[in-house]
Amino acid sequence: MDLFYRKYGQGPALIIVHGLYGASDNWVSIAKGLQDYFEVFLVDQRNHGRSPHHPDHTYEAMKEDLKLFMDEHEIEKAVLLGHSMGGKTVMHFAKEYPERISHLIVVDIAPISYLDDARKKHRTLDHATLIQAMRSVDFSKIESRQDVDEALSDTIPPERVRQFLMKNLRRESNNQFSWSLNLEALWNNLPHILDGLNEKEFEKGRGITGFQVLFVKGAESDYITQDVFDSIILTIFPYAELVTIPKAGHWVHAEQPDLLIKNLLYFVLA
Repeated sequence: MDLFYRKYGQGPALIIVHGLYGASDNWVSIAKGLQDYFEVFLVDQRNHGRSPHHPDHTYEAMKEDLKLFMDEHEIEKAVLLGHSMGGKTVMHFAKEYPERISHLIVVDIAPISYLDDARKKHRTLDHATLIQAMRSVDFSKIESRQDVDEALSDTIPPERVRQFLMKNLRRESNNQFSWSLNLEALWNNLPHILDGLNEKEFEKGRGITGFQVLFVKGAESDYITQDVFDSIILTIFPYAELVTIPKAGHWVHAEQPDLLIKNLLYFVLA
């Protein structure tokens, strides 16, 4: 699949892979903060942003998209950074193609299944709720972004979440709004998107090694817990490091961009 991308700077290749509902433009400020040190590639994953739509939205497919991207741009080895769903994409890539990675950075996601996470923690805004809310918007009755905001507000009360999702709005040639996301594919593949790696495959010294690994956790996020890091993450990536960014939740790159950049540069260049 021919992924849409943006490129900044010169130097060693650094590829940033966004999360669910995200796109390359969510990471432009981070790329600009790194462009003096790296040639930064921001990709839109399949079914997101300006990349093509496809009914298959699995990590098997997305890691192959990433490999094809690297091959087409003649990138033999790169620093890979993935956030949330993108973090799982780069972890699956690391399992299959470790020789193509110089450093692996995973932002606020663990290689575990989050399938039962919403039910266990009684979250009101699980991914199924978000996708169904977006699918329910009747664009034939929509004339402005404010109309979309109002249509989502009953199901998705937090304004910040609505504004993030609405970055995926686009206008068609007939001037009607639509979603750039392939919501049908995301809905149909949601159990897989939320699933994780099988840590048992990496037990007894079979963990992924050969490059440095950094996990970045937002202090106010519960996607990575210390227990998961000490057990599952270190089983899969035995030499991984963990850094916690203060005053940040799941969207670390939006909430603490300067601190994230500082930690990334220290990890890769020090």
